[in-house]
Amino acid sequence: MDDSYGKKNKRIVFTDTDHQHAQLLIRLRHDGLRQADFFRNIISGYVSGDERIQEFVDEIKGQSQRRKLKSKKLAATGTVTARDLGLNDGEIENIFDLLAEEHPDL
Repeated sequence: MDDSYGKKNKRIVFTDTDHQHAQLLIRLRHDGLRQADFFRNIISGYVSGDERIQEFVDEIKGQSQRRKLKSKKLAATGTVTARDLGLNDGEIENIFDLLAEEHPDL
């Protein structure tokens, strides 16, 4: 494996309106945060599965209320099945076929 993996800096860029950017800068200044620190921490929290951020993501990703409740309940119990993920019989069968191709010794 490449020893430099995880050490190279990458740029994450997106655009928004000038008004939204000004509002962001005002809020960051109010909270005593730098823009880069804010985004790095939000991204780290998202990637690591911080439940506060995940709760927000669940709200904005457009899940139905029923699915949100089910996801929250499954997360609390720590058990998830393929059906819980919304997979139908054909998709489940395809997963098993792929596993059998990749790992014939299983």
